[in-house]
Amino acid sequence: MKKQNTLFAYLLIGIGLYFLLKQLQFPILTNFYSWQSLLIIIGLAFLIHSFSSKHYQNLFTGTLLLGLGIHFHGLAHYGFWIDHWASYTLIIGIAFLVRAWKTKQGFLMGFLFTILSIIFIFSSRLSIYFYWLDDVVGILEMAWPILLIVVGIFFLFKRK
Repeated sequence: MKKQNTLFAYLLIGIGLYFLLKQLQFPILTNFYSWQSLLIIIGLAFLIHSFSSKHYQNLFTGTLLLGLGIHFHGLAHYGFWIDHWASYTLIIGIAFLVRAWKTKQGFLMGFLFTILSIIFIFSSRLSIYFYWLDDVVGILEMAWPILLIVVGIFFLFKRK
């Protein structure tokens, strides 16, 4: 099989297994017959393809889709799942870190996304000694669109 067709083959196998298991209606798998599971399958196909073909740029896409699928599945089926906007930036940060693991690119971005996401998620539960951090997080939560615009303009006009 050519290496260029392996991603398509993994996608077909994964989606075929999904629909076969859905037709067989295993009682233990009823929570997994959803669109979130399709995201997980597509993410896994990208990850398997990345490792088998050594085309590591797809690690970001695979990790992102897998993470989003797991997150949406958790929101739909588990009451304890964290429903916070920083969960999405945490998934992006983890995707950068997974890609940086093999490509050595994007480690700093992944580290920053991950650390900031963890701070935002747990900022309301921080100790009394870090009361000022909750105020800073509140300001950042209000101003993040402006920050995105400023960073975007910086990258637009940045000289190479």
